[in-house]
Amino acid sequence: MDAAFKALADPTRRALLDRLEERNGQTLAELCDGVDMARQSVSKHLGVLEEAGVVTTRWRGREKLHYLDAAPINAIADRWLSRYDRRRARALADLTTALEATPMNEPANEFVYTTYIRTTPEELWQALTEPAFTSRYWGAELTSDWQVGSTVSWTYAEATMVDPAQRVLVADPPYRLSYTWHAITDSFARMIDAEPAVVAALRAEPLSHVLFEIEEAGERVKLTVTHGGFEPDSQILPGISGGWPEIIASLKTLLETGEPLPTA
Repeated sequence: MDAAFKALADPTRRALLDRLEERNGQTLAELCDGVDMARQSVSKHLGVLEEAGVVTTRWRGREKLHYLDAAPINAIADRWLSRYDRRRARALADLTTALEATPMNEPANEFVYTTYIRTTPEELWQALTEPAFTSRYWGAELTSDWQVGSTVSWTYAEATMVDPAQRVLVADPPYRLSYTWHAITDSFARMIDAEPAVVAALRAEPLSHVLFEIEEAGERVKLTVTHGGFEPDSQILPGISGGWPEIIASLKTLLETGEPLPTA
């Protein structure tokens, strides 16, 4: 937390965070554009932000992309500000939650999100794969033996999604897990109560796939969720991009406090 305070104390670093809040996933060259500062100085500031955990990075080929992670800012609000002024702290918490929910959409047909959770890789893997856990923070029960090639069935409210194409793609416990997303079954179509034309358009899209990457980071675990395989004009991607931040936030809260976020 001290590192986050130090990182936020500098106006240049706050300006860099503002740039990332406006458009996440920028390279060093893009962040240097329009800044009256040497490239090396910008790189040093980004290093401080990364060390504090408010910026995360991801390689795309030879390019290093920088992303805003507002979780440490949220922790400052929860730890310090709430004891002095709860109403103002709640307003700041709402703001930082909104920042944390900013998807890392790079490229445009892919959703990427990174957060840090006070847990272990084993506990996080368990939370991602056991129906008793997924039902608590997600509202959906995912059932599989989590072996590569095995099917994954979904039960969400009154809808059950079962399809031979819903398969485990990668299983390397407790560090990497990937599977294809659920099919638009008749029960799911009834649950969302969509027009037949909308359901037909959703069914016409290829099944997407999600990847969970888990890395140890001291007393925390770095979780990166990448959901891709979407067509450029996907009608499913906007819902995915809006839904994942809330799911991941509830997962984080469950593992750190024992209780998921309250449902809306």
